[in-house]
Amino acid sequence: MAIELQELVRFGVYPDTETAVREAVRVLWQERPGVRIDVAVHRYRTEGLSVARAAAIAGVSFDRMKEILAERGVLLRLGPETLAEARAELDALQRIRA
Repeated sequence: MAIELQELVRFGVYPDTETAVREAVRVLWQERPGVRIDVAVHRYRTEGLSVARAAAIAGVSFDRMKEILAERGVLLRLGPETLAEARAELDALQRIRA
């Protein structure tokens, strides 16, 4: 038997549908780790997240996230993509150390 969101609000379980949806998403996020991994992989592909940030979202280690990405055929973006970016990073590090 399916219960509609509006029924949960009408019965006083939640004050409004937005709160019910937020709670449902929170529980889904906690109870289904695959969802977190799917979101992390998608955001890595589409938003340029770092492997470390994707791992944090997925709730796995950095090394495990690299494995997951490789298993799904996602190319890793590690380090600068161009010589100019590498030089800029090196310059920034040298300024920090100075």
